[in-house]
Amino acid sequence: MSDFKGSLVSLSKRVEKMKDSISTEEATKTSIIMPFFQLLGYDVFNPEEFTPEYITDVGIKKGEKVDYAIMDEGNPIILIEAKAITEKLNKHDSQLFRYFGTSSAKFSILTNGILYRFYTDLDEQNKMDTSPFFEFNILDFKDGQVTELAKFKKDSFDLENIFSTASDLKYTNKIKSFLYEIWEEPTEDFITYILNNVYDGRKTKNVINQFTPVVKKSLKQFINELVNEKLNAALDSTSNDQDKENVIEEEGKESEDEDDGIITTEEEIQGYTIVQLILSELIDEERIFYRDNKSYFNILLDNNIRRWVCRLGLDQNKKYVQFNDKDRNTYNIDKVSDLTKYKDKFLEVVTSFEKITTT
Repeated sequence: MSDFKGSLVSLSKRVEKMKDSISTEEATKTSIIMPFFQLLGYDVFNPEEFTPEYITDVGIKKGEKVDYAIMDEGNPIILIEAKAITEKLNKHDSQLFRYFGTSSAKFSILTNGILYRFYTDLDEQNKMDTSPFFEFNILDFKDGQVTELAKFKKDSFDLENIFSTASDLKYTNKIKSFLYEIWEEPTEDFITYILNNVYDGRKTKNVINQFTPVVKKSLKQFINELVNEKLNAALDSTSNDQDKENVIEEEGKESEDEDDGIITTEEEIQGYTIVQLILSELIDEERIFYRDNKSYFNILLDNNIRRWVCRLGLDQNKKYVQFNDKDRNTYNIDKVSDLTKYKDKFLEVVTSFEKITTT
């Protein structure tokens, strides 16, 4: 899996560099889409396996062609409709919908080389669903998505297995999207549901408006406290005396008693969450830890103090972020959200750790 992810990262970097110089559908196919499916293990130059311009007769229309069909023993198993990298995909799914219904393929993919949308027939047999059960963005993907994509590799493709998990994947993604929307902007129904469990008075419009900011604040504090609790538990279970010796030996700054008078602030947890979200593009979130001490707030990889990614100083009068790069670069910030401006720097540091690990 690590080799597969490494290949995806390499392709991602290549696409990022060339995407602005590509404008046509043909260039998108040859420069990005074909290499993507080649990475999945298909011989894109073998028409018996990866058939270009596959004919799918649609109703009275004869000779209708889908861009590619992945074949198995002469039968299509995946249809692929390709668009130019500059095209939005929303207006093209109806075309693929027509092709799907006339073939024996169980899956179809709509792509512009950046975004790959995977469809099947969960709602009605032999009729392509209107919404994809899985999406993969070559420029922005996480470990969990790499695992799902790997199921479509030639050497591991199992039609029944993928189809059986497609429903869970589709609705898991929908639920996550819904929860994210609720987190960002709670609906009136959601506020009312909360109030039904905590407030005995009438839930009038004014009451709902009054409690909306309270609910949003409560959600934020709940998540922060939950993350803090889980991470402190993980730190307690994995830290030992040797870790403390490494801290003194390597850094010469941190105290053996890290908990002495230390209070982890809400801003520090917010900073940790932002960094965790950024780094999750490259590594599993569970590999990202933090350790607080009196001088600064440390964010670590694999709970190893020698692999600290950054140090945050979030005093009210002065805020900064220091990176564990060659020059230990330090940047002043005005607010915690400014950390997002250094996304590339965070990814650069973690990438250097990963290279050291794999060499």
